[in-house]
Amino acid sequence: MSTFAWQVVAMIVYLGAMVAIGFWGNHQTVDLDDYMLGGRRLPPLVSALSAGAADSSGWLLMGLPGAVYASGLVEAWIGIGLTIGAWFNWRIVAPRLRSYTETARNAITIPSFYGNRLHDERGILRIITGLIILVYFTFYISSGMVSGGTFFESSFHLPYLWGMLLVAGVTVLYTLVGGFLAVSWTDVIQGLMMVLALVVLPIVGIIRLGGPGEALAAIRGVDPDLTSLVHGGTLIGVVSALAWGLGYFGQPHILVRLMALSSPTEARRARRIGIGWMVLSYLGAVATALVGVAVYQHDAARLANPETVFITLAQLLFHPLIAGFLLAAILAAIMSTISSQLIVTSSALVEDLYRGVTRRPLTPAKGVWAGRIGVLAVAVVAMALAVGRSDTILGLVAFAWAGFGAGFGPTTLLALWWRRLTTAGAASGMIVGAALVFLWDHLGDTLGGVFTLYELLPGFVANLVVAIVVSLLTHRPNPAIDAEFSRAVELTRG
Repeated sequence: MSTFAWQVVAMIVYLGAMVAIGFWGNHQTVDLDDYMLGGRRLPPLVSALSAGAADSSGWLLMGLPGAVYASGLVEAWIGIGLTIGAWFNWRIVAPRLRSYTETARNAITIPSFYGNRLHDERGILRIITGLIILVYFTFYISSGMVSGGTFFESSFHLPYLWGMLLVAGVTVLYTLVGGFLAVSWTDVIQGLMMVLALVVLPIVGIIRLGGPGEALAAIRGVDPDLTSLVHGGTLIGVVSALAWGLGYFGQPHILVRLMALSSPTEARRARRIGIGWMVLSYLGAVATALVGVAVYQHDAARLANPETVFITLAQLLFHPLIAGFLLAAILAAIMSTISSQLIVTSSALVEDLYRGVTRRPLTPAKGVWAGRIGVLAVAVVAMALAVGRSDTILGLVAFAWAGFGAGFGPTTLLALWWRRLTTAGAASGMIVGAALVFLWDHLGDTLGGVFTLYELLPGFVANLVVAIVVSLLTHRPNPAIDAEFSRAVELTRG
């Protein structure tokens, strides 16, 4: 068989497995709670790997290795910031969020949690957050589809449109059919594929180079500064990279995994698994980049695009069938994020906007079908946007992590840990935080200087300050809210 044929076989096996899991998830889904949150019965392993896979996207196997390949270890600060942020997310947010979302009238989405937690009877918070999620994630999903089309175009020379439609079609199929359970279990497979690929590839590369000493010597022979964490960096750059960790507190597609834990006490085990996965994955991504520097030190033309370092190394070092499965890990990273975002966007559309505005109850069967219609509607719009392969779409995705982190992060922390947060405070903070992300980025493009600081940090701080000040001005004692807060604390403690 030809190299191309072997790699196609690997892709068919992978995509077929994802669809099979989707149909399995369909048999486990009875009502909207199952479809959107898996009935709150995810074991720690599934929750942890699902959160990691949903978070990573193609950035982990292409973006991070490409940045380190081009500029050195100074680009690794973002991985350090993300790991620290994820640890705190599992440590301080996960147990209480799992308890509080159940206590707050069994909230199954982040917008419904905010509304139920603050007794927002008018539904203002659910509508604001639902709209933010709907808009941001539709563009985010579209970008993932663009990445999928580009992947097939560059790896298999398939026309961009066909590659994009293939990725979109398979991902939408297993998400549409299987819901949250299918998405979570496919994320487990995809997460394991990613970490295995990122561990095996650099190890094989180092062996091929003659061992760690020879590999390090080759890297330093190209540029000794590539192994420095500070060379070429600035204080603002390092602070900006570390600030990425703040984004975890506001990412709906990650927070929903914490809500779906089988119990609050399982957060500790999930944290250990999740952080272990992250550390291995990020170290593997960095090692892949550095091995690429050593392997291609005399063949720079082959890597005109640094983000292809993982792809080219896989094809160089392994049998075509194994290389095909390693390439499938990139596809896994892209698809895991798309599917997770489809479920969250659908839940915002059905649970928060439709039910939040109409107040109409849904039977279990109708709830599941409403969720599926939501997935399909969002996917169709995202595919339509992806057809044009617009740079504007890809540019907007750069705001998504900052937008959610600054818009929702402080609200999540205050809702879980501060009794005096009010509806007015939460709404004001979210609007200010999300708006400042856009404003700060525009100022950075025009003025530079301090405005090159990652927009997540000023947006996060602004949200926090505004939410606290407005809440102090509008707070009125509410025994029911206080009782729920105390109950959530007791459940968290076990």
